[in-house]
Amino acid sequence: MKNREITLAIHLQEGTDSYSDKWIEYCQKHNINYKLVDCYSDNIIEELKDCDALLWHWIHIDYKAQLFARQLMHSLDTINFPVYPNAKSCWHFDDKLGQKYLLEAIEAPIVKNYAFFDKKSATEWIESTSFPKVFKLRNGAGAHNVQLIHSIKEAKKYINKMFGSGFQANYRGGVLSDKIWHFKRDKSLKSFLQIGAGVIRYIFPHKVYSLLPVEKNYLYAQDFIPNCDHDIRVFVIGNRAVTKKRMVRDGDFRASGSGKMSWDIGEEGKKCVEVAFEVSQKLQTQSLAFDFVKDSVVIQGVEATTNCSFPTSIWGKRVIPGVTVSSTVLDHEDLKYHEPLTYRPNVLITTKASLKIERLQIQLDHRYASKISEVKIYPINDRVPM
Repeated sequence: MKNREITLAIHLQEGTDSYSDKWIEYCQKHNINYKLVDCYSDNIIEELKDCDALLWHWIHIDYKAQLFARQLMHSLDTINFPVYPNAKSCWHFDDKLGQKYLLEAIEAPIVKNYAFFDKKSATEWIESTSFPKVFKLRNGAGAHNVQLIHSIKEAKKYINKMFGSGFQANYRGGVLSDKIWHFKRDKSLKSFLQIGAGVIRYIFPHKVYSLLPVEKNYLYAQDFIPNCDHDIRVFVIGNRAVTKKRMVRDGDFRASGSGKMSWDIGEEGKKCVEVAFEVSQKLQTQSLAFDFVKDSVVIQGVEATTNCSFPTSIWGKRVIPGVTVSSTVLDHEDLKYHEPLTYRPNVLITTKASLKIERLQIQLDHRYASKISEVKIYPINDRVPM
């Protein structure tokens, strides 16, 4: 029998394995009423009148959503209509300039950064600063739109373009470079064929990318942290944190988008988790993703951004209560491991009260084909040792 107490409104996101599909699956499994809605509809507010909450996963390359999604969520927040993501969680999504001022306002530990909104000020700054510096567009994911600038000459060339014709929000050359990098990393037929797809998209870009606004008339830069071979991603959802260490690409300085990762964040990672929880509480967000790097002295947050995705599956992994796989999920109260994640199962792991398996080799997601050196399975209610 269906639970008639609540009805969730879900915006149906087209695509393979979309988050809306997961939400629908969850509602069906737990007998929760749901209604499919179209957030792009002119009468979306009217459509929601017989619903109790709205779930909408939009992505950064959706030019239509970028025009009004934040405003819609804020409007619903104003009348205390529950939404995910809510206004506090999403207003700074895919906006590094917004993140800069937000994190500075709460005095979060961040890499020193700079923002200029006229060519004269930007030029004066590059003539007085040291190099290298990391120049970024305010949007983009997977390290797209990120450049390491080594000299005043390079910086002036960048500024002339930024305060001239501007940059496409989705850099096609960067996408193609990623395809080539993925082939070097994976050496698979699939990744090789993806290079061809990247070439086609470079020559004939998808219409959705051409509709994104051109980025221009500002300069956003960060200090470069040398000799850093990884960053640590912390994804906070409520009182839980999911973590991973992302290794930089070969011959590069960027970790985001490399696909090279480790689930063991080490002792330094615990400090990142503590900071992530502290910042999330100050901002009162539903979920927030953080990227941390470490210089010779302290851990510093690079950015914090909403990941508009309900975490039933993160980085190719599925929630399996009671299973610990490396340093993956930590509880806020005492940073104990609890209900961590394991990979999308090529091998099925079950929870059994007294079972302990050591040095179990598990075939991971086909993209990485790595091995976990140790897996321990504990009762769900047991304290998992650090």
